[in-house]
Amino acid sequence: MNMMMSSVHFNLIIILQFLPFSFLALSHLDTTAKLCSTVDDRLPITCKGTEREALLDFKKGLTDPSSRLSSWGGTDCCKWYGIECSDQTGHVTKIDLRNPYKFFNGGEFDSEAYKRSCLGGKIEVSLARLQNLSDLDLSLNDFEGIQIPNFFDSFSTTGTWDLQSENLQWLSGLFSLKSLNLGFVKLDKVGANWLPQVNLLSSLVELKLRFCGLQGLPQSFPILNFTSLSVLDLSDNSFGSPMPLWLFNLTSLTKLHLVWNFFNGPIPSEVTNLNSLEVLDLAANLYLEGQIPRFLGNLSKLQILDLSGNNFSGKIHDFLDRFKAFPKSSLVSIDLSSNSLEGFLPESLGNLRSLQHLILSGNSFWGSIPASVRTLSEMRVLDLSYNEMNGTIPKGIGKLSNLVNLDLKSNSWVGVVTESHLMNLTNLENLWLTTEPTKSLVFDVPYQWVPPFSLIAIRLQNCRVGPKFPRWLQAQSELSTVSLVSAGISDTIPESWFTRLSSQLVLLDLSKNQIKGKLPQEFVCPKLNAIDLSSNHFDGPVPLFSTNASQIFLHDNLFSGSIPENFGQQMPRLEKLYLSWNHLSGGIPSSLCDIASLQVLALRNNHLTGELPNCWFHSLTLWAVDVTNNSLSGPIPTSMGFLPSLTILMLGNNKFSGEIPSSLQNCSGLTSIDLCKNRFTGNLPSWIGRREASLFMLKIHSNKFGGHVPEELCNLLNLRILDLSDNEFSGVIPNCLQNLTAFVNVNISSQAFVGQIWSVLKGREPDYSSIIANANSINLSGNNLTGKLPSEMTSLSALQSLNLSRNYISGSIPKEIANLEYLQTLDLSHNHLSGQIPQSLSSVTSLTKLNLSYNDLQGRIPPLPKFQDASIFEGNPSLCGDPLPTKCKEN
Repeated sequence: MNMMMSSVHFNLIIILQFLPFSFLALSHLDTTAKLCSTVDDRLPITCKGTEREALLDFKKGLTDPSSRLSSWGGTDCCKWYGIECSDQTGHVTKIDLRNPYKFFNGGEFDSEAYKRSCLGGKIEVSLARLQNLSDLDLSLNDFEGIQIPNFFDSFSTTGTWDLQSENLQWLSGLFSLKSLNLGFVKLDKVGANWLPQVNLLSSLVELKLRFCGLQGLPQSFPILNFTSLSVLDLSDNSFGSPMPLWLFNLTSLTKLHLVWNFFNGPIPSEVTNLNSLEVLDLAANLYLEGQIPRFLGNLSKLQILDLSGNNFSGKIHDFLDRFKAFPKSSLVSIDLSSNSLEGFLPESLGNLRSLQHLILSGNSFWGSIPASVRTLSEMRVLDLSYNEMNGTIPKGIGKLSNLVNLDLKSNSWVGVVTESHLMNLTNLENLWLTTEPTKSLVFDVPYQWVPPFSLIAIRLQNCRVGPKFPRWLQAQSELSTVSLVSAGISDTIPESWFTRLSSQLVLLDLSKNQIKGKLPQEFVCPKLNAIDLSSNHFDGPVPLFSTNASQIFLHDNLFSGSIPENFGQQMPRLEKLYLSWNHLSGGIPSSLCDIASLQVLALRNNHLTGELPNCWFHSLTLWAVDVTNNSLSGPIPTSMGFLPSLTILMLGNNKFSGEIPSSLQNCSGLTSIDLCKNRFTGNLPSWIGRREASLFMLKIHSNKFGGHVPEELCNLLNLRILDLSDNEFSGVIPNCLQNLTAFVNVNISSQAFVGQIWSVLKGREPDYSSIIANANSINLSGNNLTGKLPSEMTSLSALQSLNLSRNYISGSIPKEIANLEYLQTLDLSHNHLSGQIPQSLSSVTSLTKLNLSYNDLQGRIPPLPKFQDASIFEGNPSLCGDPLPTKCKEN
């Protein structure tokens, strides 16, 4: 059978890509399957009978849920779906059965539709009888893990080969193979043995081993046989080494893709051996470093350079200046994003006259955009976002008539953007321009101006376009993204504008303006997914949005009336609902319980009444509930214990009553509990202490909780805020509070917990600050606690605030109080403490607030120069010395 192989030029393009779900959307894959081509009418040649039978045998092994192969039955197999024949001989030369599912049609991925369009089953050895086959494409189907016939090597009618085997010896017979694509086929067991096998393929022109799990890439390889290689793609493997120098002996290379391989070190100078190179893609290796080398400018045929997602540093002047040697540089695309590059952009950028894509985002470039950018007439994408650039935006950008995407967000621009910047941008589709809040950037175009472009996306932040709502924006009819944040708009938006919004609209963000008026009661944008109208002056009732809505931010407005009863049914995909800081009244609709995808429910600071609905059985993803500052009443619903993701529960300042339901102990991920200023009763349940790995904040002050402070609280190793004040707790303070590790180790980060709270409060400064100000604090004041102040508490060295006032605590203040080196607030007033104030208290230099009044302390007040207010020591008849008027006796 090897003789048969040698007699046939079997230039097989193997595309057996077994894709996992998360890698289906790769832009380089063409998902449309070419239908069968027919034999020329002038050449009435039909397919060979033996090959027809071979195809039918092949079909028998397949599963075909979408009946793609329904045409496989006629006499002429050349007319079958996916089959192509030679119009000279009638032999089958090509089988194209790639999955036709449209991955890139702009819609959401439909896993069920994808599965229905997959071929599956097994690949029969009958394909070995198609001896003129040169192109086989079964990509994007579901053959993962099956055994594939070994006809590629010996054409034997028995035996199989497994792409997950430990070697690639089956390649050894394919001496004429020109293109080999095993992308997404698991070859992790092969190790470094794949290279000697591939090296036997001396005719190889294209080699694609993307995402194969390869780990071994030798640093040296003395004899290369596949020197005709033009395209090499080893992306998405795990080599984790410097780039091997033998790669650069493949001097016929035109395209080199080495993305996401964890290569490290600098780019070797030997890359200049590749003088035919057109594409160099080293993106997302993370650890490539050093400066962008000047010698890359010697690659005179280079068209695409992608070094994004690495650790390159320094300036890019030398690299760009080198291209002066090639006045007609072929560079079309440069992507240096997500590195550590710095410096200003040189005027030599203007030498790259063929440049269409310049992506420099996510670096530390500073200065202004060079004036020479006006000469880049072919430019289609200019992305300078997320840098430290400043100055004014040059009017020369307005000469880039081919520009499609202009992204200048997250810099420090100042000045004025005028009609001159925009009047020639006839192809512009995406305009992103943001600056720092402290900078002055003005979008100054005539109110009646009609732009020459039709935008798909616009993002302007901290760029003043107001006070009127711009007429030119109202003229844009194809928008999918509208984001005008902090744009200085204080106008009333015509309701007709909302109704004219494009049916393609996905994002609407007009937050942080002073926009007035009412919203239409129903939005007609079926694809609208995210709506942020927060921090404005919108009033009237809360509208209903499309069924596709997943994020609604209407907080900090003047909305009134009740939340629509059918809110849950109308928006079943809702994930985040922010209605805080409005004037909403009425109850919380039970339909919210029906939203299975709900994650955040934020209703604080309204006038809501009634009880929380007891129907939370299906909200498996709900992690934050905030109804603080309303007039809600009744018990905490037991169904809240069926929220497995619940992390933040904020019910403060309402009229809730009853005991904490035992069902809440099922919420094992709780980090923040705020029940303060309600009417809760009963004991604090001991199961709260089983939140040892999670609970960050426990605030239950101003209720009617009683009983002892449970010792189980000592298990809360991450607790940073403990506030049990103004309740009816009795008994002694547990000695074991010293086990609260977060109060001991100042290096334990609370960033994750703080970030969660910030996201729920959406940066509302007063509420957020009041919580953060209480971090690292213990407040047990206003209870009926007795016994001594435990000396063990003085081991909580990271504690910043301790308030034990208004209790019945006796005994002395322990001299070890000096161990609390970060203590800022200490309030022990209104107790029965006795003895002297320890001298060591004067060494707590961080202390800014102190109150020891109304105890039984005695003796001389130690030197405390920061505390000269006598009121903090009053009510202690036996105390003397400054700042009290009572002088101490000599002895």
